[in-house]
Order: sequence, then C-alpha cells, then structure tokens
Amino acid sequence: MCIDYPVAPGSDFVDPQCKNFVLSFRIMTTTGKTLLFGRKAAWLALLLITVVAFAIVAAPVWLIQPFSPQTARGVEISYTLKRGSPWITLLSLGCAVFLVAQLWPGSRWWKKAFLVIVFIPLLASTWFARQNHFEWMFHPLANATYAKVSDAGFVDEADIVMAVESNGEAAAYPIRQMAYHHLVQDVVGGTPIVATY
Repeated sequence: MCIDYPVAPGSDFVDPQCKNFVLSFRIMTTTGKTLLFGRKAAWLALLLITVVAFAIVAAPVWLIQPFSPQTARGVEISYTLKRGSPWITLLSLGCAVFLVAQLWPGSRWWKKAFLVIVFIPLLASTWFARQNHFEWMFHPLANATYAKVSDAGFVDEADIVMAVESNGEAAAYPIRQMAYHHLVQDVVGGTPIVATY
C-alpha cells in the first residue's frame, strides 16, 4: 500500500512502494513545469505532426507532376489536400508551438537544437501551403517559336495536337508540350489568342 508522505523537493526520501510517486514529484519540481503527458509522447506527437503537415503539402506536388500521367482521382485528392492544407498546417503549427513550449524547459542543449530542427520543416510547410505551387510546376510558354509542318521533326505522326484556325491561318500546339506549359499566347490570323490545355 502506498501512503502519501509529505516530500520536500530534492528530498532523498524514497519509499519502495511509492517510488513512482516520488520520482514523478521530482520531475515536476526540477523542471519547474508540469507536462500534460509524458516527454516521450510529446516528442512522438511533435514528430508525427511535422510529418503529417509535410505530407499534406507534398502529396499534391507528387500526384500532379509535369510529364507524368495523372488520374482523375489523383487530381481530386490533390485539390482537396491543397484546399485544406492552409488550415491543417496552421493547426499543426499551433499544436507544435504548444508541444515545444512543454518540452523546452528542462531539455538539454542538443534536444533544444533538435526541437528547432524539427520546427523548421513545419514552418516551411505552413508557408508552402499558402502558395500556388501548381503555377510553379507548370510554366506558361512566354516566347513561343514555330516551325512549318515539314520542319517539325520533334512532332511524331502519332502525336496529338491542338489546332486553331482563324482568317485562313492555322497553328498547331503539340499536346506533349502543352501538358507542361498548359497555356500559350499567340496571334493566329491577326487575332490574339490564348491556347490552353
């Protein structure tokens, strides 16, 4: 049976039946702060939060890549994650600040350095979630150059092209190139156009 003896901070009193009580009392008094849960659980939660925040931001970039086949489901998942990532990363950042504040007191210098290192990718993810990285991945073609059909050796006979005809003039844009650039500004038959794919 464990009896709650009054124990002063730093006391050498150890009751074998109450050893856990005395040790936990010493942890609370030497750090000057009470953790809501164990330090190992707090570290694990911090690492998990960082990984989840990074994955939510990185997954859309991985699913929608230039020159890679994309599925309707992948695009749907990417846009869903992109819409939710600003709030999820902000919530993750708030939880991480709370955990770092809990872990900082009583930690050695190398653990504090690791806390900062873990915190940096979380800050980056929170910032990146507010950027339109889809525009970074797909660059509009600024200065398009054109070739006659007979000189276009880079287009195979089986390649699909988008064709535009206006006022007797025609232009074709290979889908393989449009899949990367997504849009091109041009003048066809004296009419300015924007071709998109």
